[in-house]
Amino acid sequence: MLASDVAGSNIPRRTLGLALRKAREDASITMVEAAEAIGQSVQSLRRIEQGTVSTPKAKVTVLCMTYRLPPTTRMVLEQLAAETKSKSWWQSFGDAVPAWFELYVALEQTAHHIRTFEPWLVPGLLQENAYMETAILAIEPDLPADQSAARAEVRRSRQRQLTRSFPQPPRLEAIIAEPVLLAELPGGVMRAQVWHLLKATELPHVSLRVLPLSAGLHRASSAGGFVFLDFPTENRNTPPSTVYIESQTGGIYLDRPRELETYTKVWAGIDAAALDQAASIELMSHRLKELNDRES
Repeated sequence: MLASDVAGSNIPRRTLGLALRKAREDASITMVEAAEAIGQSVQSLRRIEQGTVSTPKAKVTVLCMTYRLPPTTRMVLEQLAAETKSKSWWQSFGDAVPAWFELYVALEQTAHHIRTFEPWLVPGLLQENAYMETAILAIEPDLPADQSAARAEVRRSRQRQLTRSFPQPPRLEAIIAEPVLLAELPGGVMRAQVWHLLKATELPHVSLRVLPLSAGLHRASSAGGFVFLDFPTENRNTPPSTVYIESQTGGIYLDRPRELETYTKVWAGIDAAALDQAASIELMSHRLKELNDRES
């Protein structure tokens, strides 16, 4: 599925719907009982839980009370209800977020597990400010300064999900190829970036590993970089997942079973070939020492 094939985002509605459905099921309340509580039909409640319609804050309040949710949870869900009628934060950046990238940002915000492989760049969620600005300029040297700055701010905004308190931050598994660490960048940029990566490994929900040069050819040798997004389970069988692949002209989203199976195998191959986190930290620490010695 091409990004251009997707219009708009229903992420706040989807998140709210999932939370309300889980709360109803945890409270052992039927859809008929919940629908009666808000004066709606079961069909209307189903649309709310599926995230296909906006939900007035007053109805969310009633549902929260019916499900006996604590006040703090109720406040969060009421805020989500307000957001279902407003633009998403990234839309305020205008052209700084290309239309084909909007869907990815929306998906990334609600994924509970993100797996990313990068052969040439530090993943956007782990980029240090100077590295980020250098990368944006290198990839799009003709980009006006104001748009370049806006894109950097969008990336920084995306990074905040790794340190948020609610909802729970996603689990991030990142595997980078060793050449990412060997890039020669001016002005101490690479030294700051490697230090930033080492600090990221201190987060309990972040795993960062290195695919060494000694690994040779592997299943992703022809696949290039990609992101595997997993979301909270919407049914009791199979959680929805999406593979995102980016190019110079747009993004591609893969979610068919055979596509997901293929990239699951690709990830397994990279995962098996990569160093474990302890060895990866040791390699990055050695690289940082090299850069410190060179620049001191």
